[in-house]
Amino acid sequence: MWYQVKGNQNDVVVSSRVRLARNLAGFPFDGKLTEKDANAVIGKIETALAGKNYTKTDMTTLSPVAAESLVEKHLVSREFAGKKGPHALFVNEGKSIYLMACEEDHIRLQCILPGLALTDALRLALECDDQLGTLDIAFDEKLGYLTHCPTNLGTGMRASVMLFLPALTAGGAIPPLARQLAKIGLTLRGLFGEGSESRGCLYQVSNQVSLGVSEEEILSRLQKAVENIVARERELESAPKGEDAVRQSDRFARAEGTLRYAQLLSSEELFELFTDIKQGVTSGKIKGITHEKLLTLLIEAMPATLTENAPEKPKTALERDGARARFIKQALEV
Repeated sequence: MWYQVKGNQNDVVVSSRVRLARNLAGFPFDGKLTEKDANAVIGKIETALAGKNYTKTDMTTLSPVAAESLVEKHLVSREFAGKKGPHALFVNEGKSIYLMACEEDHIRLQCILPGLALTDALRLALECDDQLGTLDIAFDEKLGYLTHCPTNLGTGMRASVMLFLPALTAGGAIPPLARQLAKIGLTLRGLFGEGSESRGCLYQVSNQVSLGVSEEEILSRLQKAVENIVARERELESAPKGEDAVRQSDRFARAEGTLRYAQLLSSEELFELFTDIKQGVTSGKIKGITHEKLLTLLIEAMPATLTENAPEKPKTALERDGARARFIKQALEV
């Protein structure tokens, strides 16, 4: 999973993702794709991946809560989770590749890795793309891969990096940063991508254009931008002194105390605590909580995922807030 950080990763860079959009020749795009056609597309994908250690999930068999949990984990898009017609999810054995069959495009395959790992993510995504080699993919010599949305023409690739930017956020630097990124064909989005807001000072930086540039050029531009953003975040970080240091330590301690001992905890409050806890872990002032554990708790305590995994399903917001507080307290005691 993207949020299961391995080792002492960069505390600013959370994860990397590479997504490829593909469509099968001879089938209409989504919107005109009949139920029969959709099942045929899924069947062809399943045949192409046979024997390659992929697990298939028929999304129409999942409850709305289970489907929303996949969105919270960033494994599928919200549009895909809420779709009514035939659609399926294929996941590789290593749980690094998630292929959405019959999303906006017939195929949306994505590789998600912890840390800054764009090159590895592209390599694994292209390996999956090669495994689909028996399929007749819609391609044009001038336009590249033909996609439902014109913005995905060309390579059909969207690459993104999730970043934790508390210093830039506190300094009011996010709006000008977004404008600067737009000038070089990149976009800054919230935690859940396009149209979403930042929560917990978490942002996604991704490419806007895939036509007329190669996969390598996209990754190089994104990599350099991310490295510059990390450097700017570091510049704005400062170790407080005197009274400010005391107040910061108090803020971190209060956040940790709430996380460990609250009887009710909403998801909104958890996101508010996340920033202070993560900064406290980075500074070494909060012990016994790793970046990996914190990110895991953040995702597994989201409403749908928490409800899906709870032994006794919470039926009201109050019950869910109580279940969240108990879950986090128990997890931190381990």
